[in-house]
Amino acid sequence: MLELLSHPWPWYVAGPAIGLVVPALLLLGNRQFGVSSNLRHLCAAFSSGRVEFFRYDWRHVGLWNLTFLAGICAGGVVSALLLDVGDVMISPATREALVRIGVTDFSGLAPSEIFSWSGLATPAGLIAIVGGGLLVGFGTAYAGGCTSGHAISGLAVLDRASLLAVLGFFAGGLACTWVIVPWLF
Repeated sequence: MLELLSHPWPWYVAGPAIGLVVPALLLLGNRQFGVSSNLRHLCAAFSSGRVEFFRYDWRHVGLWNLTFLAGICAGGVVSALLLDVGDVMISPATREALVRIGVTDFSGLAPSEIFSWSGLATPAGLIAIVGGGLLVGFGTAYAGGCTSGHAISGLAVLDRASLLAVLGFFAGGLACTWVIVPWLF
């Protein structure tokens, strides 16, 4: 069983599996899928109504979401401890582009020049991690959901706002890849 989980699944298996999430959630009570709403419910559970954005009955709408969030965390721990995922495979062209901007450590799942305590202590690391985190948090609240919620659930139900959000996510990702990251590093 672990052998099956230790390699990436082919697109023709993973794609339909992800696609079946939306009908399953609809059958289980018209539930929506998205990670940012899970984090909002978690904050609402611990904020005691001090922040207006978190003042709602999270128990009524968010209990299954918190279970989903716990499953994501447990899955990460299990995969880190039991599975040998190895290094992330990237194309030679991507590797060359990253070397040109100063990223040279390709061991593990993320470059240590950016995703480490020493990387965070640099101005570029601070902007990338903290600034990026704040922008993602603001963006998910402003857009009414995150990439997974809009791209999987929203597009599946033909929501125009989700289409606009997904187009914005892709435009922002392209701008970040081609302009912001090379400028930072």
